[in-house]
Amino acid sequence: MGPATNYYVHRHTFGLYRGGRLSSLQLGWESWGTLNAERSNAVLLFTGLSPGAHAASSERDPDPGWWEDMIGPGKPIDTDRYFVLCVNSLGSCKGSTGPASINPETGRPWRLRFPELTIDDVARAARLVVDHLGIDHLAAVVGPSMGGLTALAWIKHFPNSTDRLALISTACSATPFAIAIRSLQREAIVTDRNFREGHYTEDDWPEVGMRIARKLGMISYRSASEWQDRFGRRHQDYFPATQFGMRFEVESYLESHARKFVGSFDPCCYLYLSRAMDLFDACDTDHGLRALFKRSFTGKALVLGVESDLLFPLWQQQDLAAALEAEEADVAFQALPSAKGHDAFLVDFDQFGPPIATWLE
Repeated sequence: MGPATNYYVHRHTFGLYRGGRLSSLQLGWESWGTLNAERSNAVLLFTGLSPGAHAASSERDPDPGWWEDMIGPGKPIDTDRYFVLCVNSLGSCKGSTGPASINPETGRPWRLRFPELTIDDVARAARLVVDHLGIDHLAAVVGPSMGGLTALAWIKHFPNSTDRLALISTACSATPFAIAIRSLQREAIVTDRNFREGHYTEDDWPEVGMRIARKLGMISYRSASEWQDRFGRRHQDYFPATQFGMRFEVESYLESHARKFVGSFDPCCYLYLSRAMDLFDACDTDHGLRALFKRSFTGKALVLGVESDLLFPLWQQQDLAAALEAEEADVAFQALPSAKGHDAFLVDFDQFGPPIATWLE
C-alpha cells in the first residue's frame, strides 16, 4: 500500500452473502480529481483479482498505477471533470480485510478460517466507502476483468445507482476454460508442501505453488499470436538452463513474472478471490441477464473486448451487449483489434482509451 492509500474502517458487523460474518472490516481506497459540491461526478472503478487501489499516480504517490494511461487530467477518464474512486477488493491483501488479515478473535491471520467470499461481497463492501464519502448516485461504474463481475454485482444490489456502466474484457460468468485454469492455479497453491492447510509463514512461503499459479495466469492473459511475434523460438540467457526447461525466451518471461508475483500477494487471498470469480453468475440472477439489466440499469453502457482474449472470450462481451440492447439500453459495443489477449485493457491504451473517453463525454 502506497502513501496515497486511504483506509475506511467499518466498525459494525458485516454480513457476507453466503452467511458468514465479519465483526468489522477495513477497506483501502484511493481517489483522483475533486468531488463536486453536488457529489454527482464520481466514477467508481473496480479492479481485477490482484491489483490494489493504486490505479494511477498522484501527488501523494507518484508511482505509476495499474491504469496509469487511463486516469488523469485530459486522459480518457478525465480527472479535470470526474472524481475517480478505486476501492481495494474485500478479500484482497492490499489494504482491505481478507484472509491475510488478523482475525480479532484469535490474534492470528484468518487464512482458511476466513468466511466464504463472493463477488457480491466485494461490491457490497465497496458501497461502504461510497456511502462514507456521501455519494448517493454515481456518474459511472467501470469494471475491467474481475471488476466487470463486481460491476454487475453492484447494479444487482444497488439498482439504478449509476448513470453509466462500462464492462471491459469481462462477462456475466466464467467459462469452463477459465474455471479450469483457475482450478489448476488453486491446486498448485494448496498442494505446495509449504502451504500446510494455510499455516504457512513468511519464512516458509508456498513459493513453488504461487510461481506455477502465476505462470498459468500469464499463459491465459496473453495470446499465442502475440507470443509468436514477441518470442518466437529464441533462446534465453537470463536464467541458468535446466534439464527440462529454461531454454527458451518465453520460459524466462514466465519465470521473471512469477518471481515478481511471489511475496506480493497472499496465497489465501488469491484462493478466495479466484474461487469467488468462478462461483459468480449474473446470467442466472433474476431469471437471466436481460432481467437484471431491465431491473437495475437504464443508463449509457459501454462493452469492450478483444478477439484474442482467451480468459473472457469476445462472445461473452457480445452477450452482455446483446442483453443490454434487448432491454433498450443505450449501449456501445466494440470488438477491439488487439493481439494482447486478456491483458490488452492493461497495455493497449491506444485501443481502449478512445471509446472510454467517448463514452464519458
